[in-house]
Amino acid sequence: MPSLRRPINQLSDREQIDQVFLLADKQLRANRNGNLYLQLRLTDKSGALTGMLWNADERLFDSVASGNYLRVQGTTQLYNGQLQMIVTRIEPADPRHVDEADFVSVSSAEIDKLAGRLAELLRGVKNVHLRNLAECFLTDEPFMAKFTAAPAGIKNHHAYKGGLLAHVVSLMEVCRVVAPLYPELDGDLLLLGAFLHDASKTDELVYDREMAYSDEGQLIGHIVMAVGLVEAKAAQAAQLSGEAFPRELLLRLKHIIVSHHGEYEFGSPKLPMTLEAVALHILDNLDAKMYSIAQILKEDAAGDSTWTSFNQALGRKFFKGGPGTS
Repeated sequence: MPSLRRPINQLSDREQIDQVFLLADKQLRANRNGNLYLQLRLTDKSGALTGMLWNADERLFDSVASGNYLRVQGTTQLYNGQLQMIVTRIEPADPRHVDEADFVSVSSAEIDKLAGRLAELLRGVKNVHLRNLAECFLTDEPFMAKFTAAPAGIKNHHAYKGGLLAHVVSLMEVCRVVAPLYPELDGDLLLLGAFLHDASKTDELVYDREMAYSDEGQLIGHIVMAVGLVEAKAAQAAQLSGEAFPRELLLRLKHIIVSHHGEYEFGSPKLPMTLEAVALHILDNLDAKMYSIAQILKEDAAGDSTWTSFNQALGRKFFKGGPGTS
């Protein structure tokens, strides 16, 4: 029988593991000699861990499915400063014997609280056109069901169910604080930009059990998808109010969306060219980075060191500090 389950962020080097994980992704790869191995992305609510199972084959690959629970046996090891597991055995786990609380990052109560705050912030918008637009989204039950369930990403920031909602509400709170400090900024427009900049991740990603990109997400992407979504809702808002949605206001909102990645090299179709677009890009990057670095500090496998392991994506280590310094 598996031992008492330990969260991923509590595991350390050279531990014998026999417990259940959620299989987020699997890949059958070949090493330099052409021998096949299975690379597994194992997760729970505390983090993620890469598992490597040598001498694999297609039969073993097909025996497990992404998005399902998996009993895994193996040994942890530090490799290039990152904790991974050398897996010796895998088998599907009976979900009836799994405590789903170990794998859910945000509880339903927390989701309800965040959704309530989202509605409160949007219904506080003073611009009537933007408020009507927001209401068309809030009353769209299928959209809101997806918006409150979707992750904000697959591997980067807020990569968990409910992560999109958590990121958006956090970003809107930051926008609400920052906007009054710069009177030239249109705070209502900035707030709607924060709400809608990643709105089409609801359809760019799939997240029923596993998290991956949909066909539409792979072929088009959430930035382009969001433009069509906002245009359709703006037409709906105009029809309901009996008043045309201001053309320039819609143009400025769409520009915030298409430029929020900030740089061409980061997949942005346009560079930010309005005050609100510049602000949204900077604040969005701030919220994403703060979450990501906090997770690195929380999940670091470097033991008692005062520094984290080197992070390839961000190109640096992070200072954790010694005992009693926080």
